Amino acid sequence: MRSTPPPAPAAFSRRALLAASAGLALLTAGCTGDAPDAPAVSTEETDRLAEQVAVQESVVAAYAAATTADPALTLSDLSAQAAEQLDRLRAAAPSAASSAAASGSTAPAVPTGDVRAWLRGQLSTAAAAHARACTASTGGRAALLGSVAAGLRGHEAALA
Repeated sequence: MRSTPPPAPAAFSRRALLAASAGLALLTAGCTGDAPDAPAVSTEETDRLAEQVAVQESVVAAYAAATTADPALTLSDLSAQAAEQLDRLRAAAPSAASSAAASGSTAPAVPTGDVRAWLRGQLSTAAAAHARACTASTGGRAALLGSVAAGLRGHEAALA
């Protein structure tokens, strides 16, 4: 009797892909502008959003570092989503360009050992920072930060 070869392992499980897709859907849905009669944005909230731009820049840099450390990892889709999230955060925080450049955020060191685990840790830290900022924000900015945090949690699941 001939045995059939075992199926090739999937790059991502269906559950991980679903989580990442849900995170992206939340990001897209959460990127709505504030109503015209919305109150003015406080300086604190503007600064908080600029800080989150720097956090997301570190996520994009972490994807680059992970790809450098292990070129066999297929991270292009997740990396592209992280870059899109960064673009949305920058668009919502016009002062972020000057703040991020002034802060001189450093790129993460190239990981050694289990690159996936290292990247999941970077994503977890960033998602937690975005979630904390979300709870202190209002309107569309809160929705944006919450959706970016959820998207990064989806990335974590996809890398598990």
